[in-house]
Amino acid sequence: MKSLKIIFFGTPSFVVPVLEALNKHFTVVAVVTSPVTPAPVEVYANSHNIPVLSMEKLKNLKADLFVVAAFGKIIPRSIIESPKYKTLNIHPSLLPKYRGTAPIQNAILNGDRISGITIMQIDEKMDHGPILVQEEFELSDKDTTEILYNKMFQKGAEMLVRAIPEYLQNNLKPQPQDHSKATYTKMLKKEDGYFDINNPPSTQTLNRMIRAFYPWPTAWTKWQSKIVKFLPNKAIQVEGKKPVYVKEFLNGYPNFPKNILECLQ
Repeated sequence: MKSLKIIFFGTPSFVVPVLEALNKHFTVVAVVTSPVTPAPVEVYANSHNIPVLSMEKLKNLKADLFVVAAFGKIIPRSIIESPKYKTLNIHPSLLPKYRGTAPIQNAILNGDRISGITIMQIDEKMDHGPILVQEEFELSDKDTTEILYNKMFQKGAEMLVRAIPEYLQNNLKPQPQDHSKATYTKMLKKEDGYFDINNPPSTQTLNRMIRAFYPWPTAWTKWQSKIVKFLPNKAIQVEGKKPVYVKEFLNGYPNFPKNILECLQ
């Protein structure tokens, strides 16, 4: 399978294990990444002598397969259908549930105990294409979005390496999604992490917000004209200050509303 030529589309650090696995088992001839400086995928590619190209320059490479993992940009249909074996994607939910850009955050916010990873073919619509394979993934009440991105894409890398040979040999046939059961997530904004200090959420809801919105945009409120962030492991960060634990925070800010701090404890 080392003869299989793959182009990888991805950007953040948590998808580097996917690129590593592909590079180990197949031949990654190029990567495409979003214009982030420096993009972790680009750093890995440069250190392994893998060319980093723009989408416009891909046709000349005649790759067999494209693989996408948290790329962050829409890929034109003319590109996703250009390789011999089309384009595969890793999505961190049990599609058709939680299509879109924030599946992990929504799973945490909704208190889901089970999520999953989907390996799918990409088509011109978001997370709409047929499914090759899915595996369930258990969530705990300690998981943050950051933790789950790392865990789930590591698992996705293992699934992908197993699935590709089966897919190429037609032993793994793409199955259409049940689009009537699709649910959608929206791109997060900073305001999504905000709560009103005078009308705070329940203990359970705040705990879920803290985990779902870490590392961005974090769960936050405004107090005495300053942003106050609530972080995992009972840490609090006042604008312009370092994060501290609840007890230390109380020493510095004894007038902060006690009901919110009780939620953390």
